[in-house]
Amino acid sequence: MKDQELTFVASEADNYALEEALRLKEKHGGEVAVISLGGEEAARVLRSSLAMGADRAIHLLDPKFKDSDEFASAAALAKAIEKDGGADLLLAGVQSDDLGSGTTGTMMAEFLGWAHATVVVGVQVQPDTKSLQVQRELEGGINETVELTLPAVLTIQFGINQPRYASLRGIMAAKKKEFKVWSAADLGLADNAVGRAGAAYDVKEILVPERKSRVEVISGTPEEAAAKLVEKLRKEAKVI
Repeated sequence: MKDQELTFVASEADNYALEEALRLKEKHGGEVAVISLGGEEAARVLRSSLAMGADRAIHLLDPKFKDSDEFASAAALAKAIEKDGGADLLLAGVQSDDLGSGTTGTMMAEFLGWAHATVVVGVQVQPDTKSLQVQRELEGGINETVELTLPAVLTIQFGINQPRYASLRGIMAAKKKEFKVWSAADLGLADNAVGRAGAAYDVKEILVPERKSRVEVISGTPEEAAAKLVEKLRKEAKVI
């Protein structure tokens, strides 16, 4: 796929994470820094985040980062956070729109040695105890409440909030905000720790599964057709 004419945007889940960070800042103070690893297209996404209200941005830009998987990306992002002086709370989208593995955030927590919670649908900060309570979405419509000590990493679920749009004022202000660009060398990362060399796995192929559906017309009277349908659902599909 040629991407020269494509417009790159943040993954949907990342927009929810950014909105949640901005709301926490508005309620408790502090600053919101956004960070991304990628080519020149990532700069546009970071600028958009600044326009939405983030205070500053860090862009990990280096040809050596090409073909990094989630493991290598998480390692580089964790190094950047440490170089930047750390943080109280790291919010990431629950998964990306392209690969959707949902592992980068948790890997960053492991590299940083921080507590973490995934698929988060609610966040309450406890400033007095430097901790937070979060609600996690489990299967079957069940939520789990857990308490974490800061610093921590949260992967934010879709729909936790309503992301805001960048205002004209925000777009103009974004041009004056701090925007750092760091390479692998700036982070002290060796060549064998980044890109394909630092990857934990190699993607061999991405494809659309072949559809193997068929249509069968059941003839007969309504009563006969209904009986045949029930028999097929019971013996062939095994759903009843």
